[in-house]
Amino acid sequence: MFSAFSALSARGRGAARLAAATFVSGLLAAGAAVAAASPAAADATTQNQRGATATIGGLKTFGDAVIHDTDGDLQVSAGLFEMSVEGGGTLQTYCVDLYNPTQKDAKYHETDWSGTSLGANKSAGKIRWILQNSYPQVNDLAALAAKAGATGLTEQDAAAGTQVAIWRYSDAADVDAVDPQAEKLADYLEKSARAVVEPAASLTLDPPAVSGHPGELLGPVTVHTNAAGTTVVPPADAATSGVRIVGKDGKPVTSAVNGSELYFDVPEDAAAGSADLTVQASTTVPVGRAFASESRSQTQILAGSSESTVSATASATWAKQGAVPALSAVRNCTAGGLDITAVNQGDEEFAFELMGTEYIIAAGESRTVTVPLQEDQAYDFTINGTDGLTKRFTGVLDCRTRSSETGATTQTLSEPSPAMVAAPSTDVNLAETGGTSATPLIAGTAIALVVVGGAALVITGRKQNPTRD
Repeated sequence: MFSAFSALSARGRGAARLAAATFVSGLLAAGAAVAAASPAAADATTQNQRGATATIGGLKTFGDAVIHDTDGDLQVSAGLFEMSVEGGGTLQTYCVDLYNPTQKDAKYHETDWSGTSLGANKSAGKIRWILQNSYPQVNDLAALAAKAGATGLTEQDAAAGTQVAIWRYSDAADVDAVDPQAEKLADYLEKSARAVVEPAASLTLDPPAVSGHPGELLGPVTVHTNAAGTTVVPPADAATSGVRIVGKDGKPVTSAVNGSELYFDVPEDAAAGSADLTVQASTTVPVGRAFASESRSQTQILAGSSESTVSATASATWAKQGAVPALSAVRNCTAGGLDITAVNQGDEEFAFELMGTEYIIAAGESRTVTVPLQEDQAYDFTINGTDGLTKRFTGVLDCRTRSSETGATTQTLSEPSPAMVAAPSTDVNLAETGGTSATPLIAGTAIALVVVGGAALVITGRKQNPTRD
């Protein structure tokens, strides 16, 4: 059950976010044209794939809440979402981004808190405590009601009260549950919450990218997972390229466990190239893991998981000589940008210029560069390495809730370019953080122009003893 719009989205940041959602795909398409001009076509990479990927299906168990805003009170729906996991499985989540709309059928990926607004939120650990000590993790509603001093709780009350308590920490929102029993639960959870550490990813590969020379074992890539076992999927073209996935003893592997070390075995006569390996497993995703969307849909946090399919991907790059960079990227919301890591396992230095600053990575060294971005900015970077190898990173920086934006300043990568946008489509909606009374407000809001910066970043290998400007 989705409401078309919310009055909240007509206020401050919300209107801009709704508008931005309409033109993001066009901006990324423009970036793709830049990538096409590079020496070799680059596959779009949103981030380092790890953990669960799921599609949001909407609110399933919820009650009502009232947000007390400077523009007045607004009644909204509050409760548990349900997501369908790619490959099988179901997730239950709460929202941690109250004023941001949810895109219908948006795809989400598991991510660290640092890639969301939780990264800079000192109360993020208290949100995890709430998840661990309330519904649905605690499904004995009578016992939960007794702790909260409530006379009784339905599933809807429990979901609403839990969501309200989370919003008070995730968005610093002045919000109350409508039902008196749900409100008692929200107050109990808010007052009782204690900081709990962030949970580890359900499945990740470290590092996500390696490099080296043909004839060597490239790696290791270490498997980190809470699954009892995993399946290792070799590169898609392994039969023709001859690249194998092996253990440190050089023997092929088809399965791995937590702590296993994997290597790319590249034939000595292989031409410069690259390959990916994928590790898959079936497990429950830890409560408290964050889920973010590339469509700027409302950030979610995990409240419960069935046995679900999870996966992680790592890449390898090789060349016989010159700079041989391994490239990866991850959003860094604490720093307000995208962390691009380059590891040079070649025999020549790797040099690049970024926002007027020159960086040089000597053979055998690595460096992480943070590319500063505006909040809600769509990015599309194509990084060119040696021998025509490329890596492309696309996505949208979505790091702040509305309450955290006051006085914030950001930096753009290039001169901003205007994009005309139409009124929001009916597929744009708050994650049931909106009520039917909102529609007239939004329908009367004309959004004509939004300015967002975008840029293409080119990184190339360079000979030793470079000439400096």
